[in-house]
Amino acid sequence: MALQDTIYLVTTLDTKGEEAVFIKNLLVQKNLVCKLVDISTLSHQYNHFADISSETVANFHPNGKEAIFNADRGNAIVAMASAFKSFLMAQKDVAAILGLGGSGGTALITPAMQSLPVGVPKLMVSTMASGDISGYIGASDIAMMYSVTDIAGINVISRKVLTNAANFIAGAVLFKSQEAVEDKPAIGLTMFGVTTTCVQSVTAKLHDNYDCLVFHATGSGGKAMEKLADSHLLQGVLDITTTEVCDHLFDGVLACDEDRFGAIERSQVPYIGSTGALDMVNFSSPDTIPQKYQDRLFYPHNPQVTLMRTTPEENRKMANWIATKLNKCQGKVTFIIPEGGFSALDIQGGAFWSPEANKAFIDEFEKIFNQTENRKLIKVPYHINSPEFCDLVINEFTNIMK
Repeated sequence: MALQDTIYLVTTLDTKGEEAVFIKNLLVQKNLVCKLVDISTLSHQYNHFADISSETVANFHPNGKEAIFNADRGNAIVAMASAFKSFLMAQKDVAAILGLGGSGGTALITPAMQSLPVGVPKLMVSTMASGDISGYIGASDIAMMYSVTDIAGINVISRKVLTNAANFIAGAVLFKSQEAVEDKPAIGLTMFGVTTTCVQSVTAKLHDNYDCLVFHATGSGGKAMEKLADSHLLQGVLDITTTEVCDHLFDGVLACDEDRFGAIERSQVPYIGSTGALDMVNFSSPDTIPQKYQDRLFYPHNPQVTLMRTTPEENRKMANWIATKLNKCQGKVTFIIPEGGFSALDIQGGAFWSPEANKAFIDEFEKIFNQTENRKLIKVPYHINSPEFCDLVINEFTNIMK
């Protein structure tokens, strides 16, 4: 461990002071550099133990510390979370981060953890770790440890849990091996069951030259891929399956969020996009489908997954949304539209075959998408799972990576 590498131990010292000091002492005993960061919104008896005071963190808020210390508790927590994220992103010596918190502290600390690159050890010891933790983890590699008892002092249980937490983060830092030089650059690909034929064909042909990371387009999959792009861990993106946009706009259960394609804009990673599975919205069992969609065309994928065919109007909205997002990208972007169908169901004779709906997407996308030297649109008469389309994708990707 280099001298400049630091473990950031983060908590609200007004309620977790004794526990934080206990863990810091364990880490120091292992000759590790540890900075105790206080993110309390109130003054307290343990503030003199902090290496980084809550006031220092609060000053990273765009409106200054007054936005935190002069607000009610709810608003103060939201503001401190923003300040701590800005603070953490400004540090250049983060070897690992360990957080301690209840519901408020976990909500305060984990957004900043999510901002760190994949691979930086992140451990959140929390009373909230026994329930749905997806909101705390996002698309990052945060590890959650259930505190068992409330984090409210040192006792026979908390001593064991906190010691394990200290050993966990210490081991992650001490035994982190230098990554071997990777001969093959990593690329991200998005896939759904109905685009598997295409993506498997592409990966098979690119495998010798690229480390192909395939992400299931289930909302979290797209977020994970873009998290890696934001972390500059991908050298290229083959976003064949953009179906998460359908669910985002039309109440589906496998939705992306408003930041879909944001990482492509920020990182300027070479990007190939397409219309994979934009012909469907995903719902759970039939009884979960919103009433307003009851008269639509459905396909039962399995007892727990029901697919709804998108309409021409919905396709126009998706085309506008995606094209507007991609227009903000200044890196190399190529969007390829397979006019012969967007999925295994959207094929002549298939359950979702609808040339009218697809044409609505194509016309709107072509109208909105601003082509430049770096931003290109290609329309081809092939189906998305056809060999011809796959060969074209590979050829365009090869060109865009040169």
